[in-house]
Amino acid sequence: MRILLLGASGFIGRELYAAFEAAGHAVVPAVRGARGAPPFAREPALRVDLTRDLDPATWVPRLQGIDAVVNCAGILQDRGTQSGEAIHHRGPTALYRACEAAGVRRVVLISAISADAGAGTRYAATKLAGEEALRSSRLDWVVLRPSLVHARGAYGGTALFRGLAALPFVVPVPAGEGHGFQPIHVDDLARVVLHALQSDGLVGRTLDPVGPETVTLREILVDYRHWLGLPPARVVVVPGMLVQWAARIGDLVGGPLNSTALAQLEHGNAGDYAAFERAAGFACTGWRAAVARHPAHVQDRWHARLYFAPLLAGLALALLVIAAVATAIFSLVQAR
Repeated sequence: MRILLLGASGFIGRELYAAFEAAGHAVVPAVRGARGAPPFAREPALRVDLTRDLDPATWVPRLQGIDAVVNCAGILQDRGTQSGEAIHHRGPTALYRACEAAGVRRVVLISAISADAGAGTRYAATKLAGEEALRSSRLDWVVLRPSLVHARGAYGGTALFRGLAALPFVVPVPAGEGHGFQPIHVDDLARVVLHALQSDGLVGRTLDPVGPETVTLREILVDYRHWLGLPPARVVVVPGMLVQWAARIGDLVGGPLNSTALAQLEHGNAGDYAAFERAAGFACTGWRAAVARHPAHVQDRWHARLYFAPLLAGLALALLVIAAVATAIFSLVQAR
């Protein structure tokens, strides 16, 4: 099977790319930037921009020789020219219309379990709109809405969690930490995506890929600290107001901690594991078992310990610039 993979440069996309290749499929990675193509890709990367490629006619030539499409492109919060409405809804809708015209029947969408109208975020609204666009098509579609996806590596939310877990002396946990996660290892997610591609059993279904264990953010952070081989530390509950301030700073400077992430965390990320297991036809590995299966190495500890270093360096530079400007102004005043 020749698969067009959107979002191939992302955390989940890179893992799915490797899984598809290992299963013997040919994969065309669709990426926005030239440097985003997976290493050792056998097929040339396809340059796409979901914020601009909004006409089905743009996509039809790209679908020549393609047997199936997997879309795992996404953005948590609008930033610059990157719009969730375009990336989650308008761009994919054009792609789905092109699939109908080009005869590409199978499309699998990787959405998110927290993409629920009750979350009240633009992220959730645009994700839902993208799901509905696919469900209303004439394609053989499958919508997968996983909970927290974790892997041997880390990016975004999981990288933030490891950074918080590795802080010296304390493990900070936000007050009202949400309704828990049912983390699913990316290997299990890849397994169900392959099932959706290679058989008809999941066609026309919306599933929530979740793991068998429900864990709180506190448990995730404590488990990550233990996994990193760091000594136990006191868990400190951070007041909600401070968490909100930190999220607003994240809105300005970027990163995985922002207002949208906080709202989605508070909304919850749990689902019906028994229903998913019945539909998928296999049992997923639990959170702790999956983490224990891949022991931490020295580079994992360094990455976690240095996670906040760029932010601290940026703050130090900003303070230095403010101090320099204040000194210059004071000198000018004194000279008068």
